Amino acid sequence: MADETVQDIIVIGAGIIGINSALALQARGRQVLVLDRQAETARASEMNAGAFAFTDIVPLATPGIMRKAPKWLLDPLGPLSVPPAYALKIAPWMLRFWRASWPDRYQASMSAQAALMKLAQEALARQVSDTGAASLIQAEGQLQLYEGEAEFRASLPGWELRKQHGIRFELLESPEAIAAIQPGLDRRFTHAAFTPDWTNTCDPARWLAHLTSVFLQRGGRIESADVSGLKPSEDSVQIDASDKAWMAKQVVVAAGAWSHHLAKTIGDRIPLETERGYNTTLPEGSFDLKTHLTFSGHGFVVTKINGGVRVGGAVELGGLTLPPNFKRADILLDKARRFLPALKTDGGKKWMGFRPSMPDSLPVIDRSPGDRRIVYAFGHGHLGLTQSAGTAELVANLVSDTQNPVDMAAFSARRF
Repeated sequence: MADETVQDIIVIGAGIIGINSALALQARGRQVLVLDRQAETARASEMNAGAFAFTDIVPLATPGIMRKAPKWLLDPLGPLSVPPAYALKIAPWMLRFWRASWPDRYQASMSAQAALMKLAQEALARQVSDTGAASLIQAEGQLQLYEGEAEFRASLPGWELRKQHGIRFELLESPEAIAAIQPGLDRRFTHAAFTPDWTNTCDPARWLAHLTSVFLQRGGRIESADVSGLKPSEDSVQIDASDKAWMAKQVVVAAGAWSHHLAKTIGDRIPLETERGYNTTLPEGSFDLKTHLTFSGHGFVVTKINGGVRVGGAVELGGLTLPPNFKRADILLDKARRFLPALKTDGGKKWMGFRPSMPDSLPVIDRSPGDRRIVYAFGHGHLGLTQSAGTAELVANLVSDTQNPVDMAAFSARRF
C-alpha cells in the first residue's frame, strides 16, 4: 500500500547519523519524517564507547597492514579479525582496503579525516549549545597506552602527523606520569599519550534519546518501517517497506550497516562492510575511571558510562548474518582485569553491534550517482558518534545545494 502524500524529506535511519541529519534539515526549515526499522537489540548508536574521538584521524588501512592479514584469519580473537566463514565474501573489500593503505591514499584519507574531524568538533559545540546538552558531556581527556619503549617509539610518527593537523597532546614516558592522570594501571604500561581535548558523552543511549526528543519537540516525526528499496520517479522518490510505501521529494539514506543494500536498489554499488563491535558494560562502582583509556596494542578501550565502565572494541569484519562470538567480549574483559587490577568485573552486560565500514575509513557523504534527490550519509565505521554533528551539516548543505566547507571528493559515493 502506498501513501500518496508526498513528504518534504524522509531520512531513513534513526541512529546517530540519521537523527543528527534530521535535526540539521529541520533547522533549515524542512519538514522531516524519519523511518526506522525496529531493532531487536540496542543499536551501535546507543552502545558504543561514548567517545567524541576527534583526535582519531589515522585510517585503519595503514601502510604495511596487509602483511598482518594471515594472522587475522589465524587469530579469531585478535584485535582485528576476519572469521574464516566470511573470508571469501569479504575478499573484494579487502583488496580495496589494501589499496587504501598505499602511502598516497593513506595520506589523502588522513587529511580528509582531519578536515571532517575539525568540522565535527565545531559542529558538536554548536549542537550542545542549541539542544541544551551540556550535562551529557564529560571532558576528561584520553590516555593512549603503550607497553614498553618499542611500542611507544613505533607510535611516534602517528603523533607527529596529529601535531601537523593541530591536535594537542602530551607524551608521558613513565608509569608515574601515567598514574598522575589515571591511578591503578598495571606498570607494564610504561608510556602513553594524553589528549586533553578528547570528550565523551556520559551515555550514548541518553545522548541519542536527547537528540531524538529535541527533534520530536520541534515538530519532527518518526515512524517504524523496515525499508527494503528506493524507486525514483519523475515527481518523487518512492520508499518501499514491508507493508507500506512512502513518497518524498528528497531522501537521506542513513541506515548504517544496511545502507548499501538500499543504494543497490537504484543501481549504486558501494563497498560497505560491517565491523562487528563487542563490549561489556559493568555497573557503577566497578572502577574509579578518571579518563578514557585506549589500549592501542590490544585494540580496545575502557570508558566511563553512567558512572560504570564499558570495556569494548576490536574489529571483526564478519557481515550482518554470522552469529555473535561473545568470546571476543570475554577476552577484552579478561585483558581489562589484568591491565586494571582493581577492576570489578561482576554484573557485566555483553553486547554486539554493527558498524558500517568503508575500505578507506572515510564515510560516504554524497548525492546518489543514480538520483541526486537521494543523499547518502553512512560508512563512518567506529566514528559515527564522533562525526555525526559534522556529517549532519554537510548533509543539510548537500540537500539545499549549499557549498560545503570541506572538500567533498574524499567522501564521494563514486570514489571506488
